[in-house]
Amino acid sequence: MEALVIDRAFWRGRRVFVTGHTGFKGSWLSLWLDALGARVHGYALAPATTPALFDIARIGDAVTSTIADVRDAGALGRAMADASPEVVFHLAAQPLVRASYREPVATFATNVMGTAHLLEAARGIAGLRAIVVVTTDKVYENLERTAGYAETDALGGHDPYSASKAASELVVTSYRRSFFEAGADGRRVGIATARAGNVIGGGDWAQDRLVPDLVRALARGEAARIRRPDAVRPWQHVVEPLAGYLRLAECVAADPARFGEAWNFGPLADDARPVSWIAERVTTTWGDGARWEREPGTHPHETTHLALDVSKAIARLGWRPRLDLGTALDWTVRWYRAHANGADMRALTLAQLAAYEALP
Repeated sequence: MEALVIDRAFWRGRRVFVTGHTGFKGSWLSLWLDALGARVHGYALAPATTPALFDIARIGDAVTSTIADVRDAGALGRAMADASPEVVFHLAAQPLVRASYREPVATFATNVMGTAHLLEAARGIAGLRAIVVVTTDKVYENLERTAGYAETDALGGHDPYSASKAASELVVTSYRRSFFEAGADGRRVGIATARAGNVIGGGDWAQDRLVPDLVRALARGEAARIRRPDAVRPWQHVVEPLAGYLRLAECVAADPARFGEAWNFGPLADDARPVSWIAERVTTTWGDGARWEREPGTHPHETTHLALDVSKAIARLGWRPRLDLGTALDWTVRWYRAHANGADMRALTLAQLAAYEALP
């Protein structure tokens, strides 16, 4: 297939429901959908960080927003009924591994039952055509191998976060087969899951994430402390998987039987880098004597090596990564530097989206 081209005609005027729209990825996605001409309805808790991209980029101006919890099935059902969406992106989640060790039950409640609540509410939406449920690259049973995991590999999850996301994949499969493949009225709704790699980009201030932790330390003039400098993850700029989600939703709406399944979105194999490489690149780009050091002590279990096989998305969706990791980090540091200098971050975020769309 040809290189990815987002179908602006598909999104123009389209009613879209986004859970987790106040979060990092949800804010980027909501702003992009608005720029594409969609009518965006968001459902999420209030922003979890201060500052927050949702506030800085004025995402509320682009979205009809409901502040509520996906664990509240009644509120979620009412919001979806009011929005009457044609496309749903489910991003709301407890997204942090270390937080899942502190609050495992809340993590399962949000990530598993939140997904069930969304799909149950979706059963009553007459005009619905496509649902994309965003999970994670960590849904796989990790064998610490260097080869990328493919969509057909076994699900697993050592920590509560990973296990909860793997469980949500099973919830999606059950609802797809039980209720959405062919309803009583003959209507078919496509449901796909998207398993993305570790995202970076401007506007993420979450705790226990590599780039936000780096930026916070460097902004204070301190050495950034890194827990696992040798760990390898499928790092990618946030716009990369979001482009995949948009393309996937278009395909699912057009052909639910062919595209309503699981999809990986991550970097190419030759762009896999350890945490230490990223720390070096960010501190060098930041300048001003920025530096990093290994954080002492013991830490909860996290996998050492994780990679995704994205050949299916390349072959069947026409999606492929456009930014190498070095460029992705440069874009990210530029964003945070601009924010520190008081720039208009909505304008800069939109400019980076436009620059990405313009890439060959």
